[in-house]
Amino acid sequence: MRLFNKRLNRSLPVTTLLFLFLAVFGMFMALPLVYAVNNAFKPLDELFIFPPRFFVRNPTLDNFYDLVAVMGDSWVPISRYFFNTILITVFGTGGHIIFASMAAYPLAKYKFPGSKVIFQIVILALMFSPHVTAIPNYLVMSGLGWIDSYLSLIIPAMAFPLGLFLMKQFMEQIPDAMLEAAKIDGASEFHIFWKIVMPNVKPAWLTLLILQFPILWGTNGGNFIYSEELKTLNYALEQITEAGIARAGVGAAVALILMSVPIILFIVSQSKVIETMSSSGMKD
Repeated sequence: MRLFNKRLNRSLPVTTLLFLFLAVFGMFMALPLVYAVNNAFKPLDELFIFPPRFFVRNPTLDNFYDLVAVMGDSWVPISRYFFNTILITVFGTGGHIIFASMAAYPLAKYKFPGSKVIFQIVILALMFSPHVTAIPNYLVMSGLGWIDSYLSLIIPAMAFPLGLFLMKQFMEQIPDAMLEAAKIDGASEFHIFWKIVMPNVKPAWLTLLILQFPILWGTNGGNFIYSEELKTLNYALEQITEAGIARAGVGAAVALILMSVPIILFIVSQSKVIETMSSSGMKD
């Protein structure tokens, strides 16, 4: 206990130096984001000027107007691309959190034959990149008849092994006495899972939300979806930027749109993750 109660003593000069050190590196890491935001509002002459300028001098919204005009000429409305992306992202992320949590609960709180082997397989699956499993995923989706459908992107996202690993590690920290007390009071397994376990592992599934959402939001589904009306927003915007130099400004606006949603989600969820982590430490 003395280790946890011991107060950290640090002089003011050292604290100031540490703060400045972290502030410098924080600003350095923010430079790509600031540069992308400035590029989205640069006219074409500033985008191609040499040496390149970091900050915009004559901000304009022409890049966004051009993007709206280009998307308006498409035979598939931009609202359809937004709908496809939101549908895939919401169901893929939400399904991943739910199924990973449901699979992690028995692995964390019950000992049954083969549980250790299953968890070792999950750990082994973390070693393989998505490029390695792309062909097996395609064969499975093709065999199930899910090619050129939303399910070809949603179902594989639900089987992300990192989610199962992370949820299991968090659930193991929940005291068994709490679950046993709930069983004595007559609570069912589903009631224990939804009302006790899931609220106490909120940092874990918020972390999964931050990790999984950008992956699905930025996918183009080109290997699994071929119908234009099922394409995602990222695919449509990529086709616009491939038109050449004349679309450089539109491409900068596209980059800002694609990265803005995950960044906003991260900013909103980060505070909740820190808050829940600081208040969810439990011991037997």
